[in-house]
Amino acid sequence: MKLDMSVNNGIDITNDVLKLAVVERHRNTGHRGVGYIKGIGLKSGAIAASVSHDSHNIIVIGTNDEDMAAAANRVRELKGGSVAVENGAAVAELPLPIAGLMSDKDAKTAAELNQRLNDAVRALGVPDNISPFMNMAFVSLTVIPHIKMSTHGLVNVAAQELLPLWC
Repeated sequence: MKLDMSVNNGIDITNDVLKLAVVERHRNTGHRGVGYIKGIGLKSGAIAASVSHDSHNIIVIGTNDEDMAAAANRVRELKGGSVAVENGAAVAELPLPIAGLMSDKDAKTAAELNQRLNDAVRALGVPDNISPFMNMAFVSLTVIPHIKMSTHGLVNVAAQELLPLWC
């Protein structure tokens, strides 16, 4: 199943508000939570990863639906990993085919791929002081307060309830 990220197109990225999605990747349920995130700095393209604590679903942040879908689908094709996409094509990737968390490459190769990935996200506009893949890994960690994104949507962890995106 190809992933489609189209929910509420037309968000203005001039204020660094980007679309964020968490897509279930283990049981093919089709569950996906979609929301927004501020402070990543991405100016074009999308980034996605399978390292998203605790359940390690696919998490994706992007400036447009097409690149978000391409990034999420590329993570799926890799059987896990981290990718940067621009204009529908992966510009850098770090495959993590062992449970979507670990590389099967030697340390030198994995480090080189990781460096290319970090260079690519910088080229897409993310500033040096932002670690977007680390931020992504924890924005979906629904066991720590306060507001997190899950495959079911935005969650108030303390109250254990889903929150609406719009009032």
